[in-house]
Amino acid sequence: MRIVIFGATGMVGQGVLEACLRDEEVTDVLAIGRTSTGRAHLKLRELHHEDFTDFAAVQDHLAGFDACFYCLGTSAVGMNAADYRLVSYDFPLAAARALLTASPGLVFTYVSGAGTDGTGKTRMMWARVKGETENALLELSPRAHMFRPAFVLPLPGTTAKTASYVLLYKVIGPLYPVLRRIAPRYVTTSLQLGQAMIRTARGGVSRRVLATAHINQLAAS
Repeated sequence: MRIVIFGATGMVGQGVLEACLRDEEVTDVLAIGRTSTGRAHLKLRELHHEDFTDFAAVQDHLAGFDACFYCLGTSAVGMNAADYRLVSYDFPLAAARALLTASPGLVFTYVSGAGTDGTGKTRMMWARVKGETENALLELSPRAHMFRPAFVLPLPGTTAKTASYVLLYKVIGPLYPVLRRIAPRYVTTSLQLGQAMIRTARGGVSRRVLATAHINQLAAS
């Protein structure tokens, strides 16, 4: 399989990238981003791109892929609604449209999060925006799948880019083994998330919105 990853330098994306590099069925990985992953691997190729609302300049590089794992995101903390919508709605929709034009049969997986609301009724801005994004992607392609993890443990050595997340994982990270025992339906790892995405890319996954429990089941299959 040939895979495109967005957000490969982020907390979640680093684990997803690692899962792809480890999997024997994944032959090629293209990481698209503004900064380098810092990784060197025979499977990995990186494409520097600045404008995530317009992929016309790199359209020729997007053909022949089997799946896209879209892990790019940002915290809503301290962001106004317009800026958050740009990153969380405009960016993934532009990427999906460009990729599906170049690779029509592509499986598109999008990481949103537990609490995402597709009804538009929630008062939480981030949940409404991500719900809109999910709805638009699901309508755009019958092979789009939404991943809604709750607590995601990053790979060892991974550092979150948001200060509040850094503190959160310092506090909760050591408790992961306990959380996994008492609340297995709500905790996963970034590596398992990547494994579940790869399983989805292989085909045969009918569920289009996947919570943590479904993610863990796919990772183990």
